[in-house]
Amino acid sequence: MSASALFGTYARSGLEFDHGEGVWLVASDGRRFLDCGSGIAVNALGHSHPHLVEALKTQAEKLWHVSNLHPVAGQERLGRRLADVTFADRVFFTNSGAEAMEAAIKTARRYQYDQGHPERFHVVTFEGAFHGRTLATIAAGGQAKYLEGFGPKAPGFDQVPTGDLEALKQVIGPQTAAIAIEPIQGEGGVREVPAEFLRQLRKICDDEGLLLIFDEIQTGVGRTGKLFAHEWSGVNPDIMAIAKGIGGGFPVGACLATAEASAGMVPGTHGTTFGGNPLAMAVGNAVLDVILADEFLDAVKSKGLSFKQKLAGLVDNHPKVLSDVRGTGLMLGLKCVVPVAELVSMAREHGLLAVPAGDNVVRIMPPLTISEEEISEAVARLEAAAQSLEQKMTLEGAAE
Repeated sequence: MSASALFGTYARSGLEFDHGEGVWLVASDGRRFLDCGSGIAVNALGHSHPHLVEALKTQAEKLWHVSNLHPVAGQERLGRRLADVTFADRVFFTNSGAEAMEAAIKTARRYQYDQGHPERFHVVTFEGAFHGRTLATIAAGGQAKYLEGFGPKAPGFDQVPTGDLEALKQVIGPQTAAIAIEPIQGEGGVREVPAEFLRQLRKICDDEGLLLIFDEIQTGVGRTGKLFAHEWSGVNPDIMAIAKGIGGGFPVGACLATAEASAGMVPGTHGTTFGGNPLAMAVGNAVLDVILADEFLDAVKSKGLSFKQKLAGLVDNHPKVLSDVRGTGLMLGLKCVVPVAELVSMAREHGLLAVPAGDNVVRIMPPLTISEEEISEAVARLEAAAQSLEQKMTLEGAAE
């Protein structure tokens, strides 16, 4: 077998999937896996959702791409729908979360420039954050493992510990344009930011003339049982980056902003070739059709509570493997005692897919369409994985 022609940037599982059905993925050898990773919180409505499939097929037979030199009808509709159900007045469509965050950063800097403060271009972010893989967004995230080997860190980003108001106040100065935060750190280990801290950030931004940016790329579009996670706190941002769930598996991202925050984003200030293309907009609108339907988000809340309670029981039963359960809605995390990679690998052997995160946490993020029966099946498979790890530890202990 010849060597791969692909960049070696991924440590892949070795599983190759042929097709998906709801919360299930079917490998090329016929094995079925319960997908509790959702492509890293992307497949919000599962695999091959009929409404999304039909929307994409219908649009594919009409028009794929015209560029943003011309109006795109689907953009106008999806933009209006997002504005109507959020704090936002304006929307800029992208292909990914990193692009959405880049647009958010540029929007905040441009706002301060137009206010007569070109020196205000710094964005304060928080330790453990993940905002993307571009040079700007790895600088925003500030994690050494993503910065290493790519030259000097892009200027204009200051990190402080999450929850440390004094450190935050000390770093804010005449150079500061905005504060950016994830309401729940996903890659950082499903760590929830307290509502009171978000309220404090809102007050600081109002008092200091700063913009508040929420990164809801992973937490948004129903993942926590609200359309967006910040709704639990009652705090609205000035700018928000979204992606993942809004495309249901198709590459879609967006930067949402108030009219005031986005006033400086006039023709020539920003752009994208593929962002907001007709195919993406057809799928995005189809996703909202489902997510915004009556009782859908209520069902996510109830299923999330049920899943979390079952996972808490799993933690109680396996203290040598697990120590805690965290998260909200269907964005859940299992804090591990064993190395997180071991549980992810063993769960895969028992037919369940999950996603590792920081802080030695396994992310459990199934499609929002998962049923109670499938939740029970997921917990049973995690139980089997935990038991297998315990047996392995017993055998290893006996051999020493």
